[in-house]
Amino acid sequence: MSTSARPSNYPSSRKTLSRARRGPGHRTVPLTLRLSFSTMLVTGIAFLTLAAFGTQSAVAATATVPLGTATTFAVLAGSAITDTGPTTITGDIGLSPGSAITGASSITQNSGSTFVDVATAVTAENDLTTAMNAAAGATATQSVSGDLGGTTLVSGVYHSTSSIGLTGTVTLNGQGNPDSVFIFQAGSTLTTASGSVVALENGAQACNVFWQVGSSATLGTTTQFNGSILASTSITLNTNATVTGRVLASTGAVTMDANTIAVPTCLLSSSTTTTTTVPSTTTTAHTTTTTVHTTSTTVKPGSKPGSSSTTTPTIVIPLGAPATGAGGTARIASMLLLPLGLIALGLAGVAGRFIVRARRAK
Repeated sequence: MSTSARPSNYPSSRKTLSRARRGPGHRTVPLTLRLSFSTMLVTGIAFLTLAAFGTQSAVAATATVPLGTATTFAVLAGSAITDTGPTTITGDIGLSPGSAITGASSITQNSGSTFVDVATAVTAENDLTTAMNAAAGATATQSVSGDLGGTTLVSGVYHSTSSIGLTGTVTLNGQGNPDSVFIFQAGSTLTTASGSVVALENGAQACNVFWQVGSSATLGTTTQFNGSILASTSITLNTNATVTGRVLASTGAVTMDANTIAVPTCLLSSSTTTTTTVPSTTTTAHTTTTTVHTTSTTVKPGSKPGSSSTTTPTIVIPLGAPATGAGGTARIASMLLLPLGLIALGLAGVAGRFIVRARRAK
């Protein structure tokens, strides 16, 4: 009996001895390592995927439309400029090859110059053609049709094979990025109803909004419009329509009626104030405005000798923004996610090696 029972009991004894040698909790170590390995592997892949996506978003950001010398023009026309009623214009006025501005006496030009059938206007029209081709050639990110009223759009290129209409309000959301660019491609016409609004929010700026029109544009009465209209033929602004942007017509006329048109500016950084020590003199210095920053140093009369206040004011870059497009934030985020993903994958590799060793030690 003892001989026949021994074979069945012997393996059980070996298992018991083996478990005793391994010590308590030995089987939990590989399980913990396996969980760590899985967690690190999934985390690493997730971070690398997000990094790749962020880089792709940054590369694919919408670029601005280069206007060249047409940048300074609030109104530019090919055949004629006509105004009825008091119109206020901030920026240059240009006409070429036409030579007649009808109703010029009712136009108040707050800034800029008027160029009629001269080389400056010819160059601006040529640059307008280049800009229209660039806007029309931008890769569309979304197709649109019918009326834009009641929609909220983010930075991108919106393409319509025919006309674009607006009744009510379309909101352009900059998503916190002041360099966000909006390009609208209308195959034929652009038409707004009376009282329509192009609204800007979350950092979107009129200087980065472009409306490329295949034929003619018409803004209804009291329309509040943001962005530059680049029309192949003509542009008509009905009574009391306002434009923060530009009305640029390539071959046809620009017709106005008691309108307000102003070339937009781009606001960039916020104000900061610092204190520095300077010799005990009373001076005022001012550096030339650049596209990067403007700094003024002032020692106020009557202030204590040996100190001054240096202020970096809100940056205003007139007549358009740098051609950087959107995507800077996405690029920074992807740079942070990439090393995190590599670290997670490295830890997953270490956990994997311990798993192999633990299995071999069984």
